[in-house]
Amino acid sequence: MSKIKDCRSRLRRRLGMDWRDDNLLSVALTHSSFTYENRHTGAENNQRLEFLGDAVLELAVSDYLYRNNPGRDEGELTKLRAAIVCEPSLARVAGGLELGLCLSMGKGEERSGGRERPSILADAFEALLGAVYLDQGLDRAAEIAIRCLTPVISDVMEGRLERDYKTELQELVQQRGGETVQYVILKEDGPDHDKTFTAGVIYQGQMFGTGTGRSKKDAEQRAAKSALSKISK
Repeated sequence: MSKIKDCRSRLRRRLGMDWRDDNLLSVALTHSSFTYENRHTGAENNQRLEFLGDAVLELAVSDYLYRNNPGRDEGELTKLRAAIVCEPSLARVAGGLELGLCLSMGKGEERSGGRERPSILADAFEALLGAVYLDQGLDRAAEIAIRCLTPVISDVMEGRLERDYKTELQELVQQRGGETVQYVILKEDGPDHDKTFTAGVIYQGQMFGTGTGRSKKDAEQRAAKSALSKISK
């Protein structure tokens, strides 16, 4: 526990803010596996804050891209945003903040490598932004989001990040004058704190690809990659 406490102290210094409600930070850094294994405590996990932080993140990045790229159209901005807020990008930022080490996590999840799992790291970063938003407002949350994401934004603008298969698939379909693709979650395996998802891509009424990942976003990216290889032939 002392390691987690030390890590959270470093995080506070990195963020450079004084929390009005310390409990918000604690909740943001509590993984669902911890509350699952400690149900008797009534502790809250970070899933609701993740939901809120996801919206804060998208708005912050959208605003930044709009203001700093006056020559790019809506399609280009959408593609840039997707690359910036994708799971690998957020996991990279969370790793730099040592969020994995800061998390209160169940013993089973920790043994299975949860502190390094990209989906958990990305979710923790979104939850952190949600907590900052509730504690100090949108402007502060957006400032921290962009500051933390600056290396990722630079890489995206220079084309140095991995491909966003969902955006590529949608662009290919639009070029062919087709309807939009739909993503469905076909299966969820495992307990709530350690799920594996299988997603499918439906195009013109047919299943064109499936993919499995540790988060819905990852599963959809893998499904889009599979569909791209078929539709582009």
